[in-house]
Amino acid sequence: MALKTYRELEVWQKAMDLVVSVYRLSGELPATEKYGLASQLQRSAVSIPANIAEGYGRSHRGEYLTAGRVSGSGFRVSGMAAPRIGQWR
Repeated sequence: MALKTYRELEVWQKAMDLVVSVYRLSGELPATEKYGLASQLQRSAVSIPANIAEGYGRSHRGEYLTAGRVSGSGFRVSGMAAPRIGQWR
């Protein structure tokens, strides 16, 4: 059975779960990080399902997979910064 929408993709659903988790965790960062690391983590997390959805509408399947990988890379880099600056040990 063909998928009717990107919302049926398991990877998109898991990416949305990640967004919810990141927003919860970023609330634990100090207020000084509200416009810094917290904002970057949130924007990076949101870009993953957004890019998957955007790529889903394209003609080639690989385009949405590539978009998700690129977004994921940015998120990983932001997430690795938190422990290095003394957050989320």
